[in-house]
Amino acid sequence: MKHKEGYGWKAWNDEDNDRYFGEYGGGMSYNLYELTKEQYDSLDESMTEGDASMIMYEGRHLYMSVNDRCGPPYTVVFDDDYEKLCPWANVVSSGKKWPDELTDAAVELFESEKNNREQRRKKREKREKKEN
Repeated sequence: MKHKEGYGWKAWNDEDNDRYFGEYGGGMSYNLYELTKEQYDSLDESMTEGDASMIMYEGRHLYMSVNDRCGPPYTVVFDDDYEKLCPWANVVSSGKKWPDELTDAAVELFESEKNNREQRRKKREKREKKEN
């Protein structure tokens, strides 16, 4: 695996599977994304966390943890395979994990999470089949 690293962020190229990932943040806000090759290539090790996060934000959100002063801490898992996809990640977890139903609703509602809709819809369909 190749990787790039700047202040407050890291990005990895999984050459074996031709996939790209990035993480940024820490205690108050942590995010993990799947990136395109173009997004990965545009990351430069001299970038600040803010500049790198703007590029990663366009990727597919895999995981998010929030522990700020705006409410109780929480964790959102958009893709249950995040640990398999990103074993190198320094995952931060805060508070309770959102239930699947709430995560599904957020993905459908927020345009920023549109890259997760197909994956979440398939997961929801499998879950509903098991319940019936």
